[in-house]
Amino acid sequence: MSNNLLKGKRGIITGALDENSIAWKVAEKAHEQGATFVLTNAPIAMRMGEINALAEKTNSKIIPADATSIEDLTKLFTEAQEVLGGKIDFVLHSIGMSVNIRKNIPYTESNYDYFSKGIDVSAMSLHKMLAVAKKLDAINDWGSVVALTYMAAQRTYPFYTDMADIKAMLESIARSFGYHYGVEKKVRVNTVSQSPTKTTAGSGIKGFGDFYDYADAISPLGNASAEDCANYCITLFSDLTRMVTMQNLFHDGGYSSTGVSNEIMMKMGE
Repeated sequence: MSNNLLKGKRGIITGALDENSIAWKVAEKAHEQGATFVLTNAPIAMRMGEINALAEKTNSKIIPADATSIEDLTKLFTEAQEVLGGKIDFVLHSIGMSVNIRKNIPYTESNYDYFSKGIDVSAMSLHKMLAVAKKLDAINDWGSVVALTYMAAQRTYPFYTDMADIKAMLESIARSFGYHYGVEKKVRVNTVSQSPTKTTAGSGIKGFGDFYDYADAISPLGNASAEDCANYCITLFSDLTRMVTMQNLFHDGGYSSTGVSNEIMMKMGE
């Protein structure tokens, strides 16, 4: 159902890989709510995914961009304004990659070249994106930038290895850059800390299935779905949240506030 929450708004959505990804759901919901936007991803990710089908479905243009490249990001924000006919109102940063996790390298034995690559792709890319947008004055006053994160930035999850540190940096960038962008242009910057979600990226983490079930048993409302997360992101893009910025917002069914559930206690007593 459309409430036209984003009617007349223009955006950039990164990271849509396939129909299981949160970014894909955000694009569908943004289209449903009246927004126009461009889709972007790294060229290699585009070859792996199905982004062309999403572009056709949402009547959107695809602008390939490496989020670690200032040159590519400058091209992205410049072309996006040309395609959409004006400044940007919202941006979704849905970019994450850990080579150490992909190669099953334990946290205490991290390959530092891989670690640096993960920082550049998954955290520094947000800083670069915001810096380029600010320099170009590409985002309208009261615009909204949302980056997806995970609670491993606050608590230890052994299987999340170096990505936990990277997400902590991502959240810090959102706060630090959010201050300056807020003072100068009223642009708000937030992170959304989502439940474990059965996306292509999430499912690639060792032991993900067991942890997904565990988190679902802890959360009073159960795990939040990718679609529910997309709905939440839409509210953050809308004018209904104009005064929300520099926040890490938990969207996890109550998991982050629950020490233990009766369900887990009962299982431990079996």
